[in-house]
Amino acid sequence: MSRAKKLRLLEFLLIGVVMGVIEDLIAVVLATDSKFSWDIVWVVFLVALPFAFISEVVVDHPKFWSKIFREVETEVKKVEHEVKAEVIKAEREIKEKI
Repeated sequence: MSRAKKLRLLEFLLIGVVMGVIEDLIAVVLATDSKFSWDIVWVVFLVALPFAFISEVVVDHPKFWSKIFREVETEVKKVEHEVKAEVIKAEREIKEKI
């Protein structure tokens, strides 16, 4: 993995952790009667960290969705090809009319 990719991964992981902590902290404070404390922040951080990691490393991997939905990807390519053919056909018809 190149240095640029590692840096990008770290940036998104950091943003994911920060956003996860903020989101979970708001949920905990609003859903419970607990007051803000650093103990709650620590627990929320420990909960948010693995989800941010999974999100960045697994789900955001370029080939994740193609591995999960191979048949969908094949169908999408087929439909894209059909749409391109229709667009080319329509463009030819328009040029002939002009």
